[in-house]
Amino acid sequence: MAVDTLQIQDLLSQQFPDAVGHFTMQRDVFSFEVKPAQVHEVLSFLKNEDALQFHFLTDLCGIHYPESPESEQYAVVYHLHNWVTNTRIRLKTFLSGAEPRVQTVSDIFPCANWMERETYDFYGIDFMGHPQLKRILNMDEMISFPMRKEFPLEDAGRTDKDDRFFGRTTVNS
Repeated sequence: MAVDTLQIQDLLSQQFPDAVGHFTMQRDVFSFEVKPAQVHEVLSFLKNEDALQFHFLTDLCGIHYPESPESEQYAVVYHLHNWVTNTRIRLKTFLSGAEPRVQTVSDIFPCANWMERETYDFYGIDFMGHPQLKRILNMDEMISFPMRKEFPLEDAGRTDKDDRFFGRTTVNS
């Protein structure tokens, strides 16, 4: 039997009354927000609490919200799965645009190592305490973060692309 969402909410609210909130069901996945300073603690609790057993980190990714207030311009989203009861949850933490940083969870979930490196590589989010936080897909010399909204969609200097193949031809009269 699946872990009841009210049970998850109650356990989290009792353990972290000032750190968790905005509990909702989004597309059949129980979701909530966590303050950045407590993400590590909350994820450790979700994994180690006998009543919860969220032992599998399915995904970790970044989001950029450039139109949001400075304190919420970035987010890190964590998807967890309890294989015993086949229950999935999502938690999100919002980060400052000036210094997007959050504690690493690679010590709790070893698979987070590469996911955090990818999120750093594409969004510039710093995972404090990560054992080897460096670019994983882009060149080390790259100074920008390509998934940020201010990053241009295309390189205007490229000469190897023919607009006809991308449906961007102009009609000459």
